[in-house]
Amino acid sequence: MGNRHWIGFDLSTFWEDSDYFTSPGPVTAEIILNAEQLLGYRLPSSYIELITNKNGGSPLNDCFPTLTATSWSEDHIAISGICGLGGQWGIDSDDLGSRFMIEEWGYPNIGIVVCSCPSAGHDAVMLDYRECGPDGEPNVIHVDVEADDEPRITYLAQDFEAFIRGLVNKEEYDNSEATKLLKQSEQ
Repeated sequence: MGNRHWIGFDLSTFWEDSDYFTSPGPVTAEIILNAEQLLGYRLPSSYIELITNKNGGSPLNDCFPTLTATSWSEDHIAISGICGLGGQWGIDSDDLGSRFMIEEWGYPNIGIVVCSCPSAGHDAVMLDYRECGPDGEPNVIHVDVEADDEPRITYLAQDFEAFIRGLVNKEEYDNSEATKLLKQSEQ
């Protein structure tokens, strides 16, 4: 499989060294097909190419800017890991995967929970198939299940690749006095 989506994007420096969210084993065509059948959605090719590089994990750039406030922040969300396929953290996992998150945590049944957030289950990033159908290219959304009576959905990106390319380092949002002074001294 060629690298169609990640031209000009250095995947070798994308991931943290930690293997906490990494699923064991390589991503194969059979594993992809099994996950798609289990979840009922075609996985975006950009997602498949990313997890073929490393089967899930924590990215170095772990924040995504938002135009509206979320329960997390006034201007961004954070992710702790991108879920791969297989293992405990895979989107297809019976224990912590997408179906579990939808059934047990009350996420809307509109797609696939693809990224964990630091809240330990209270919010997550999902692939949203409502507009495109199960075989289309899903939007990427943030869902907060603790916001109100209904899950609060915040649009993030038109597709998975745009979401990944839009991630920024948490230092962009560090507003501590020490960080402000350091930034001023660098100017």
